[in-house]
Amino acid sequence: MNVKVFKTQAEIAAAAADFFCEVLLKKPNAVLGLSTGSTPMLTYEALAGRSAAGLADFSAVHTFNLDEYWGIAPEDEQSYRYFMQKRLFDKVNIRPENIHFPDGLAEDAQAECARYEAELAALGPVDLQLLGIGRNGHIGFNEPAEKMRAKCFCAELAEATIKANRRFFAREEDVPRRALTMGLGTILSAKKILMIATGENKAGAVYSMLRGEISGKCPASFLRTHGDAAVLLDEYAAALI
Repeated sequence: MNVKVFKTQAEIAAAAADFFCEVLLKKPNAVLGLSTGSTPMLTYEALAGRSAAGLADFSAVHTFNLDEYWGIAPEDEQSYRYFMQKRLFDKVNIRPENIHFPDGLAEDAQAECARYEAELAALGPVDLQLLGIGRNGHIGFNEPAEKMRAKCFCAELAEATIKANRRFFAREEDVPRRALTMGLGTILSAKKILMIATGENKAGAVYSMLRGEISGKCPASFLRTHGDAAVLLDEYAAALI
């Protein structure tokens, strides 16, 4: 894994945007794997700026997001679909029909996961997958477990993840307990992977990812088995390595 440490989150965002622009320059119709949460927000801001300056063209790009809460409508302000629309899609020249997401309102979660997996298989593999890391080492909603799931599935969120997501909701009981997520095998099938981690609260997870055993105790540790994975850290997240 190629690990780089930066002084500021703005520097990380610029470096991450460079990764995306390099992929788009080589392959204008690239398939991009995207993530949500606070970690990629500055990266999406940087990409929107590159798009506005004519340095990043999304007109032929397809995007697939890692996950979506189950039971939340796409227009709900807490949905990941809404997050992506406001943070990136409204600010670049992507075609709406090229945006791919799990349907959080699907009645049959298993069937929806199979549909999403097939949709990605038809257009993929992902050329560049953007990832964050949870405090417990999860990527997407692949929570720590003895046995990891390979394909898209409906995940039960760990209590630590529910608590971390609490700040985005008015009440704790509003925080979703399940989510549709790409499985670990699907994530690792991407040609390139870009992981971003910032803040001292991620230092423990980053240490486990880079220095601990490769196991389901820290799902992100499996990124060490990938042939083309980069990790961008600030000094706080890198404090223990």
